[in-house]
Amino acid sequence: MKISSRFSVAVHILSLLAIAKDAHCTSEWIAQSVNTHPVVIRRILGMLKKAGFVKIPKGSGGAYLIKDLDDITLLDVYRAVDAVPGGELFQFHEHPNPACPVGGNIEAVLQLILLRAQAAMEQILADVTMEQLVENLNEKIGS
Repeated sequence: MKISSRFSVAVHILSLLAIAKDAHCTSEWIAQSVNTHPVVIRRILGMLKKAGFVKIPKGSGGAYLIKDLDDITLLDVYRAVDAVPGGELFQFHEHPNPACPVGGNIEAVLQLILLRAQAAMEQILADVTMEQLVENLNEKIGS
């Protein structure tokens, strides 16, 4: 199972809002950078607004950041956009044969390992702020 692209699009949006502070950041304008439909951007902006990261004025639009990038981790973004439905990164196949020694026991054995793997990934995301990401992005843009 893949992590939803909402996560990478949300990081893209927040980065763009940070770098293009003086631009009128409408969903149409953002969609050109992401190369997707403005409806996708509006949906994700709504999630980012609900998380308290952005404000979207009524009328002519133009989203902007309302939370300091240093206070937003990649894990915050990951959770804000529900990147993994149900919060579980790994899904088990349904209805293994309980009469089979492997089928009856594989989930219990594998689940602990997969939960540790998910926790490790989430810790890495928690250790990186959007500020750090945007600094790296600005360095890449400048080179």
